[in-house]
Amino acid sequence: MNNYKLTIQYDGGRYKGWQRQGNGDQSIQGKIENVLTEMVGEQIEIIGCSRTDAGVHAFSQIANFKTHKPFTESEVMNYLNRYLPSDISIIEVTIVHDRFHARYNAKDKTYLYKIWNKDYSNPFMRKYSMHVTEKLNLAKMKSASSYFIGSHDFTSYSNAKSKKKSMVREIYSIDFNEKNGFIEIRIRGNGFLYNMVRKIVGTLIEVGLGEKDPDSIPSIIESKERIQTGRMADAEGLYLEKVDF
Repeated sequence: MNNYKLTIQYDGGRYKGWQRQGNGDQSIQGKIENVLTEMVGEQIEIIGCSRTDAGVHAFSQIANFKTHKPFTESEVMNYLNRYLPSDISIIEVTIVHDRFHARYNAKDKTYLYKIWNKDYSNPFMRKYSMHVTEKLNLAKMKSASSYFIGSHDFTSYSNAKSKKKSMVREIYSIDFNEKNGFIEIRIRGNGFLYNMVRKIVGTLIEVGLGEKDPDSIPSIIESKERIQTGRMADAEGLYLEKVDF
């Protein structure tokens, strides 16, 4: 059995997210599987390391698929990039060990969120950042972010439909960078629940606008009540930036 690891970049703006939705769906996974199935001549299922939401982008989504048929790395990469839409690119293909699993072997993930913080719009980045017109207080946002660090039950910060699985995740770091009108927030952790990053960023924006006190974060986390988190940041500002194995 041949196991291929794919490193994928995509503009998620016109897709319904990573995960396949069924026949005729508009998902990243579905688009790639359709091309691979044509290439291999058998039904192919790919495993992604992260199920990004509708409209979310990726600099480095990792996936793998298996087939009995032997192909070189360049054959797979060239075929995919020839037939995939131009907003999805395969930037690397590697033959890996049979036991490699893109989701289960991932040790940590880094998400990047971009905020355009000016009172006028940015026509070139309007599809790739969230526009916040009022000046954000970065010092307060940094103060609030410290409460998210560590291992917590993030039920309050997820829209996951099922509560059967553990809602505990560990965030290793939250870093900020402000430059040329943009505020970039990088969140690194061992895993993330559905909508978790966007809800954390939404809370940080509310803190930056003076709508929430930084010290209110612990009680929101402890409440496990989703209504307490307030706004959710827009999808277009979020990127899956890096996955470590």
